[in-house]
Amino acid sequence: MLIPIRDHNPSTRRPYVTYALLAANVIIFALYSPLFSDDYALMRFFQQWGMLPARLSYGEGHVTLLTHQFLHGDLIHLGSNMLFLWIFGNNVEDVWGHWKFLGFYLLCGLAAAALQYTTEPDSVIPMVGASGAIAGVLGGYLLLYPRARVDMFLFLIVIFRIIPIPAWLVLGGWFVLQVLGGLSVPAGEAGVAYWAHAGGFVAGVLLCWPVWQRLGGRAYWAMHDGHPPNPEAKYQFTRSRVPKVQRKRRFQPSPWRR
Repeated sequence: MLIPIRDHNPSTRRPYVTYALLAANVIIFALYSPLFSDDYALMRFFQQWGMLPARLSYGEGHVTLLTHQFLHGDLIHLGSNMLFLWIFGNNVEDVWGHWKFLGFYLLCGLAAAALQYTTEPDSVIPMVGASGAIAGVLGGYLLLYPRARVDMFLFLIVIFRIIPIPAWLVLGGWFVLQVLGGLSVPAGEAGVAYWAHAGGFVAGVLLCWPVWQRLGGRAYWAMHDGHPPNPEAKYQFTRSRVPKVQRKRRFQPSPWRR
């Protein structure tokens, strides 16, 4: 299992909008979390505020194109989305500026919902989550900093290691997985909105394209070799000064028989 934990790309200003989006998602989740003890109430809540394609086809619920972006199905769903936003949001906000970044984020979420709706316009399964909007952040980050280093936490049974991997491999690989998921899982049977993720990602690339061009386009890549223009963040682990105490193992009989 590989999990991104940080990048080596410090921003030049505080990402206030990224912080606000993180806080909004967590607070909203906390407010409706009591509903998780009642499946019926929770589903009614998601049908009211989540993006329901069939409802949109009927001409209702247009506000859910926005509200669904701040709802999550469980703690893992919320945590994984906020982790990606925390790692990659600050640098994209740094390029856009605060208010423009907010508009960019919400537009990516709308684009994600639009593609998911196109694939299943009659679906009665509500879509919730910030994944589509955050996918747009990932797409923009990939275009701007394709060779930025991203530290991935490797967990393999008893192996724990942090491995730096270029952003183009981490984010490009993630995008390919979303497309493959959308193509391989029949419509209406997927528990993941793969096409929303893919749509948000493509929207992020397209919306960031003019920004990338203003920075110099390919010349910008060549100038920094695809790395961020800021000095790379350095992380290192220091040895603990606490001495290790060796304990002698004593044989103790097992309380059970094998």
